[in-house]
Amino acid sequence: MAIAEAGSIPVIDVRTIPRMERHPRIFAMVDGLAPGATFVLASDHDPRPLHYQLEMAFPTELTWEYLEQGPDLWRVEIGRNDGQGCDCCCGSH
Repeated sequence: MAIAEAGSIPVIDVRTIPRMERHPRIFAMVDGLAPGATFVLASDHDPRPLHYQLEMAFPTELTWEYLEQGPDLWRVEIGRNDGQGCDCCCGSH
């Protein structure tokens, strides 16, 4: 199964999803995130290009935190900002 639960945080393991279906499924998961919610993405490579795509599609809306960085497994926690306060670079608003 491509989506599992790790405690209360969903995990999507793209290694089990056909390559052409990966980004559409990830974007669907992001679209469904409630404010403050997160999920973990597991991949066999650094998903940096995905990060750039998500930043373009959801500017300032998402968080991205590496939990593990290879060489065989990359895990990233992706979340939707809760909408409280400023998420800009200065963090002072």
